[in-house]
Amino acid sequence: MRASESHHREEPPLRSARSAVTAGTPRRYLMCPPAHFRVTYSINPWMDPSKPVDLPLALAQWEDLRDRYLSLGHTVEVLEPRPDLPDMVYAANGATVVGGRVLGARFAHAERAPEASAHREWFRAHGFTDVREPEHVNEGEGDFAVTDSWLLAGRGFRSSPLSHPEAQEFFGRPVIGLDLVDPRYYHLDTALAVLGGDQVMYYPGAFSPGSRAVLARLFPDALVAGEEDALALGLNAVSDGHHVLLPQAAVGLFGPLRERGYEPVGLDLSELLKGGGSVKCCTLEIRPD
Repeated sequence: MRASESHHREEPPLRSARSAVTAGTPRRYLMCPPAHFRVTYSINPWMDPSKPVDLPLALAQWEDLRDRYLSLGHTVEVLEPRPDLPDMVYAANGATVVGGRVLGARFAHAERAPEASAHREWFRAHGFTDVREPEHVNEGEGDFAVTDSWLLAGRGFRSSPLSHPEAQEFFGRPVIGLDLVDPRYYHLDTALAVLGGDQVMYYPGAFSPGSRAVLARLFPDALVAGEEDALALGLNAVSDGHHVLLPQAAVGLFGPLRERGYEPVGLDLSELLKGGGSVKCCTLEIRPD
């Protein structure tokens, strides 16, 4: 595999949400193949070491996701997997990149801690000069979601609240803290996805009452997901501004997305779900601006 590959339900849709949709734009993603993926410990409610992983199937599902990105005109960079780090496939957790600046991760659990340096090394080796090793625990795009106006920041299970002002100072973008209260949605990216601009979809049940009120105020036109689609990790999605890649089991989101002008692309990542992740968890976006 080459190090870099490029190939050129509740609420009705609102007019303002539809008008915000634009054609998909080429993106640059960092992914890590699940060559050593396994579930031998449990650090979130989705992980059950008694359930075996079908590694060839996990690889095939990951390759399908990568190939979908390539077919849509996106660039996929590949992070080399390490045998002793089975969760490296969840590349989104390794850093947050905005404007070419890289805020590295500091993992909450010892099992994943070495992944942080692997990501920093990759970025430095690929010409990124502003790479920060954080002081406080944050798990990259697991808990940071970038919209045009804000950096949404989850807390409650993994990332420290102290990571929020650190990210705000580093990126110079206003950070909106959001409290997660359901352990099944241990990262922000399991409960909220950015569709484009300042448009999001999210599952209210994952958030505290105050955070739900903040989301309703900031995103009055948001697509609000139901519990069934949230439990399918349907919010663990990636959007290029038009195409929305998400778990195919989140069937209740497909119609509302189409009504808002998006094109949903369903994928089967059932093996990777055994580790508590899906489309977004496997995808770190490298944002040039």
